[in-house]
This record gives sequence, C-alpha cells and structure tokens, in this order.
Amino acid sequence: MFYSTYVRTYIERDVRSLTQVGDTLSFLKFMTALASRIGQLLNLNSIASEVGISVPTAQRWLSILVTSNIVYILEPYYNNIMKRAVKTPKVYFLDTGLAAYLTKWSTPEVLEKSAMSGSFFENFIIVEIIKSYYNCGELRPPLYFYRDKEQKEIDLIIEQNGKLYPMEIKKTANPTKEMVQNFSVLSKSKEVGEGAVICMYDNLINLDEKNRVIPYRYL
Repeated sequence: MFYSTYVRTYIERDVRSLTQVGDTLSFLKFMTALASRIGQLLNLNSIASEVGISVPTAQRWLSILVTSNIVYILEPYYNNIMKRAVKTPKVYFLDTGLAAYLTKWSTPEVLEKSAMSGSFFENFIIVEIIKSYYNCGELRPPLYFYRDKEQKEIDLIIEQNGKLYPMEIKKTANPTKEMVQNFSVLSKSKEVGEGAVICMYDNLINLDEKNRVIPYRYL
C-alpha cells in the first residue's frame, strides 16, 4: 500500500506538475523497465523500444528520476590505459523496496528464491554505501565499477586519496579467493588499496594478504 500510494503521488503530483510528463502510464512502464535492470549496463535504446518512447524522451525521463533521487547512475571506471574498458554506466534504485514493488516481487521469500535476488542484494549494498556518503554531506560519492570487453568485472570501486579500493558483492556465505582475481586489472592504472568481498558471511576476516571478507551487516 505504501509503495502504491508513493508511486501514484510521485507520478501524478510531482512529475506531472514539475516536468509536464503527459503519458504517466508510459512513465510508470519506464520506471519498471529500469527496475528490472538494476545492476545491469544501462541500454536506453532497448528500454525506449520496450516502453514505446523515443530515446530522447527516455534520456529526459531518466534525468528526472536521477534528479529526484529515485535512480542512481553508477559510472564506469576507465582511463587512457584501460582501452578495453566499457564506458556505459549501470543503473540502481536508491530505494530497493521500490524496485521490488515495481517488478512485482511481493514478499521477501519470493524474491529470495528468484533469479533477481543477487541483483537486489547488489543494489542494496551499493545503496547503503551511497547513503553513507550522503549522510556525510558528500553528494557525489567517488564510486565506480569496472567491466571490460573480456567480461572482467569489479562490482564497486571506491576512489580515495589517490587509491582505488575494489569490492565484489556476492550473495553467498562462502567467499573464495577467485572472487577477487579481477582486482589485478586496476594495478595498471593507479595504486590499489585493500579490497573486499561483501557477502553474507558471519564474520570480518582476511581473505588473503590484501583482501577482506566484510559481512553485509557491517554496512
């Protein structure tokens, strides 16, 4: 009931009055299409085609959602050395519950058993980290992800004081060293600090000499 009322109020009052979005049904479909792609590379051409709108309209609507803190765009990390890195951002929802409502996961138990449970776990972790920056007054968190054309990927990179801190986010209670093997791609770019696997393990432990296992509860 909460999210139903929230979505209706947001679209009918805020979006329509402030941005002159005429087709509220298509706008809701657009939000739902984004919610179904949390943690994925953002392909506005595909979303626009699915919703039945133009790409410029999709770009404008995305800007509305970002400005109103509904959606967060995570930019990729790349530089001139990383010529094979992708330059397409990822999309996340700042309210994980809203994303679940839009994609019709009605209970935690159903979502837990679904194919999207890992994506929702990743969304939750990244948003908790984003909120920690927001709470400190940092509205542009130095957060990135990495993916290259060989499908090597790092879920989250924190850039701080000239160092890169890589993190993998895994919905598992059994972290392994293989989960951090892609961290080495960053060494060609900048100094790499301590890395981590954020997961469902119970305790904070060292995975190896440079990487830790961080329980999600610590966030």
